[in-house]
Amino acid sequence: MGVSGSGKSTLAQGLAALLGCPFQDGDELHSDANIAKMRAGLPLSDQDRWPWLADIAHCIENWRARGQGGVVACSALRRSYRDRLVGDRSAIALIYLRGSIGLLRARLEARKGHFMPVGLLESQFATLQEPTADEHPIVVDADGRPSDILADIARRLALPTEPARKT
Repeated sequence: MGVSGSGKSTLAQGLAALLGCPFQDGDELHSDANIAKMRAGLPLSDQDRWPWLADIAHCIENWRARGQGGVVACSALRRSYRDRLVGDRSAIALIYLRGSIGLLRARLEARKGHFMPVGLLESQFATLQEPTADEHPIVVDADGRPSDILADIARRLALPTEPARKT
């Protein structure tokens, strides 16, 4: 989790590869209306986000019902959003990619082809409620090379540092 530009998708894909499990980019589950709103530079409201969060939660529940793990990249900026996604499921690890507004603005300015405009970054920071200790987050600095950040996450989750081989 984290604001736009923190590296959620890149790192979640790498983590899914290490675990040998499915990856879901939360951005792919946004409705057309949500994407159009963000493209227009309008921040999403809670009313916009609740159906999207329900779709992400449904994805997680489908994996769990199959006895399977998975990795989701999702902003989950507010505590209430994370409560919806994680709840009391202790098997779900919350990883927060924390970065400065300057770093993330520079990344967004360099990014091409994404619907999230740089102008919404400040609204994301305004919405952000950093995870608290009772959520048991793994907090990592988003500044750095993705391979180094992924290695830190893997170490903190006690995972192997090479991708799982599919059999």
